[in-house]
Amino acid sequence: MSTSVKSASPPPGIEEPPGAVARPAPRSGWRRALRRDWQLYSLAVLPLLFFLVFRYLPMIGNVIAFRRFEPGGSMFGEDWVGLRYVRMFLSDPTFWQVFRNTLWLGGLTLVFCFPIPIVLALLLNEVRRRSLKRFVQSVSYLPHFLSIVIVAGLTLQMLATDGPVNHALGRLGHDEIRFIQEPGWFRTIYVGSEIWQTAGWGTILYLAALTTIDEDLYEAARIDGANRWRQIWHVTLPGIRPTMVTLLILNVGTFMAVGFEKVLLLYNPLTYPTADVISTYVYRAGVESNSFSYAAAIGLFEAVIGLVLITTANTLSRRTVGTSLW
Repeated sequence: MSTSVKSASPPPGIEEPPGAVARPAPRSGWRRALRRDWQLYSLAVLPLLFFLVFRYLPMIGNVIAFRRFEPGGSMFGEDWVGLRYVRMFLSDPTFWQVFRNTLWLGGLTLVFCFPIPIVLALLLNEVRRRSLKRFVQSVSYLPHFLSIVIVAGLTLQMLATDGPVNHALGRLGHDEIRFIQEPGWFRTIYVGSEIWQTAGWGTILYLAALTTIDEDLYEAARIDGANRWRQIWHVTLPGIRPTMVTLLILNVGTFMAVGFEKVLLLYNPLTYPTADVISTYVYRAGVESNSFSYAAAIGLFEAVIGLVLITTANTLSRRTVGTSLW
């Protein structure tokens, strides 16, 4: 009579013989995890709906970049025209001027607005007086909570011909400068207002990353004779490098998407040669001129460039630094 032998785990205190294959513990399925943590998963419902309604569903409308769209007609265009609108904006000299302006503003914003929060976070990390540190943090965070309309209004009022800046220049014996009307000043005004509005808020992530650095590393650096600058260079910066790389990749991905609202509020026809960017050009071509297919083709071109930039930056970061978004 044959008997079946069931395999069982060895009793406590007895080790399995070498060569025995350990059986993996059974994994709980996604349904069990959903029933167990449904409160946590429910928090993601609204963000997912937001991205679905305002980010993914509108992507269907990109089809009118290849179809002739007429207001009042079909939502997806009337006739298939292929790459007609792509050839139109590629042969338009105005588009290439707008493209250069976008590169200039995006590059200046990246060069100046990305490192300043890092420097500010490092300086705040060295402040030992809590009251002073909190005061500087509050003052630097405050502009972030102001709407872009208020920031643009303050900027225009400060730099107006009869504004405080020109009054101060007049007291110093300098002639008044038409900051708002001269194209050469627009990039400086835009980048300066962007730094003032975003630098303080950008330090929050870096200050949070600084708290994760092990204090034993600083102690070891001090034992080795490293001064404060050496500690920052060899301990602090490597400690926040993953955060720096992640934010850099995100900033590179939005390189072409220069702030539409702020540019629209600050520029005027006199500053178009340096202020007009792709987003404002698409707005005027699509909304004001009713050339929706032409504007959709330009917007799709901008989105493709942004996708290529963020993919390239992520790949280079993963291969060189070892940190990436995916």
